[in-house]
Amino acid sequence: MARVRVAMVAPPWFEVPPSSYGGIESMVADLVAQLTSRGHEVTLLGAGRDLTPASTFVPVFEEPPSSRLGEALPEVLHAAAVSRILASREVDVVHDHSLAGPLLARGGRTPTVVTMHGPVDAEHGDIMAALGDTVHVVAISDAQRTDRRDINWVGTVYNSIDVEEYPFAAQKDDLVLWMGRFTPDKGPELAIDAARAAGVPIVLAGKCSEPREQEFFDAEIAPRLGDGAEYVGEVGGRAKQELCARARALVFPIQWEEPFGIVMLEALACGTPVVATARGSVPEVVEDGVNGVLLDADASVAEIGRAIHAAVAIDPARCRASVRLRFTPQLMADGYEGVYRSVTGLP
Repeated sequence: MARVRVAMVAPPWFEVPPSSYGGIESMVADLVAQLTSRGHEVTLLGAGRDLTPASTFVPVFEEPPSSRLGEALPEVLHAAAVSRILASREVDVVHDHSLAGPLLARGGRTPTVVTMHGPVDAEHGDIMAALGDTVHVVAISDAQRTDRRDINWVGTVYNSIDVEEYPFAAQKDDLVLWMGRFTPDKGPELAIDAARAAGVPIVLAGKCSEPREQEFFDAEIAPRLGDGAEYVGEVGGRAKQELCARARALVFPIQWEEPFGIVMLEALACGTPVVATARGSVPEVVEDGVNGVLLDADASVAEIGRAIHAAVAIDPARCRASVRLRFTPQLMADGYEGVYRSVTGLP
């Protein structure tokens, strides 16, 4: 398409790309790299260091306020600063990945595209619906759009990963993996119980930095550790990739309508099948018997355990191929170019 001047607004909490936790920031980094390589002019507004090939980087925060994740004021300050910065810049489209930023889109002179990275069944969705056609909203899965037809959806664009950055392993260690935030929605306690029922060791890796996460961990996870269940902390980079590659399966027994679980792609890219409850976006990523095992939403611990054994028969090469076929940064950039074209009228 014609050259587009994009103001890419990242959330303020982590650098782009992040050093460990930060799925949105990883996605933004990949999109910036792809758009820049295609000749588009990308101004990235974020926090911390200039780590991407963006044409221009504007650090709203010199240091990401990661320790204040979940507080309102850093988001509000970020949105106000971005609005002031963009007032003096000529861009064709604003692509906002933050929570508060879209609230300032009304009255703006350029179209604002918002990627909905979180659930839309409660207040976050209510915000987007209240903004109406002030913002052009992109879903990260078709499932995300199902129950909120009052939002101004302009398309679905899947998140992605660069498959070539992930190590492939056909031979696996005798363990399964759970990875994510320690919340009841992610089902880590079910993953431990199912792995134990299946007689397979499990490694857990994930974020446990917010008070609610720590409370859940202390109540449900800590008492289950030992006897083949090990917690290795929050991992990122190469260590995270190697952990994904070693596992016989990623156990993903989510208990909510997950908009898009990037960890599924990370495991699949390493040749590791996914055992998951069929909720939210999962059936759009996992094909039963091809790159994983799909379970009913209310699957029991015993059923999850049996699925772990069934996953061993899945060809690791087909897992990796499923990501290369549908979830690459190139395909993601294609999708967003189409969105930019539709909202700007550029050829």
